[in-house]
Amino acid sequence: MKIRTLDIVLPLCLLTAGPAFATTYDLPPNGDSVVMEYAQPTAFTKAEEDETLLDVARQYRLGQTEIVRLNQKVDRWHVKKGEPVRLANRRILPDTPHEGITLNLSEYRMYYYPPGGKQVMSFAHGIGRQDWKTPLGKTKVIKKVKDPSWHPPESIRREHAAMGDPLPEVVPPGPHNPLGAYALYLNLPGDYRIHGTDIDKIYGIGMQITHGCVRMYPEDIEALYQHAPVGTSVYIVKQPIKVGWLDNTLYIEAHPDLEGEEMSQDERYALALDLIRKATHEEMPDFDQKILNQVLHDLDGEPAAIYERLPPLEREQPQGITREAGAASPGYYRGS
Repeated sequence: MKIRTLDIVLPLCLLTAGPAFATTYDLPPNGDSVVMEYAQPTAFTKAEEDETLLDVARQYRLGQTEIVRLNQKVDRWHVKKGEPVRLANRRILPDTPHEGITLNLSEYRMYYYPPGGKQVMSFAHGIGRQDWKTPLGKTKVIKKVKDPSWHPPESIRREHAAMGDPLPEVVPPGPHNPLGAYALYLNLPGDYRIHGTDIDKIYGIGMQITHGCVRMYPEDIEALYQHAPVGTSVYIVKQPIKVGWLDNTLYIEAHPDLEGEEMSQDERYALALDLIRKATHEEMPDFDQKILNQVLHDLDGEPAAIYERLPPLEREQPQGITREAGAASPGYYRGS
């Protein structure tokens, strides 16, 4: 199926202040899976003073890896005053049930679907290091604790002692507790949690930095703690490439490999093509090859339009009006 060229010049949206609450998206009413925060397709902010990309990420609740990939030509450690910084806007929802919590480790981002099926809340988070991987699979929240104490396992105490940073048997609640002020315990062997962070590691959100737990910004874990009850289902997945529909247009986004993993370009292309085929139900979909190659090269996590399907025609004709001879039958039409 041949489609129209999807070359679109996107407007520049200049924003001056970050959100003071969790990022909440309205779910498309037709079941599409691409959500958008700002009205314009692309969103930027301008640094009001010399700062770092990490400062901008903190303000807009983005992860460090995410904002660095979105701004690959900007100095991570020196954003000049007035320099534009690209923000995340569109997101493709992971391929999981739209219920409970989904953690997509590949994008260092969480999605919580409140009851009602009309919205999704999204949060940046940190995940387990290469040698302390966050496990995959389905689980649930079995306990919630405010102001938790941390009982570091012996393996972690040995690691810290070897680095000259000995840990006590119990770390009490407070600003230097790695669990932060709130923790959601998961039904997994090994005492895995979704929790906040201490002031020393707050800029590690959106990185592989933990001993397997999921770490969030203080404001975000507080919001999740208040919204997600005990018993909430949790899906932990690894989806470096996602596709999703929005208004008859198929979008694709791609993220870089996690530390310790390496997917070749051929493997990445094969995965993307398989997802496109499944979404379009076509063996050889006529997608935009140039855009796909760019997405798989940049790996910046920004959704890009790659394929357009023909929307259905109205199947009912007003009374008194007949279809002209030679007109297309009810079904699909090609836009001009």
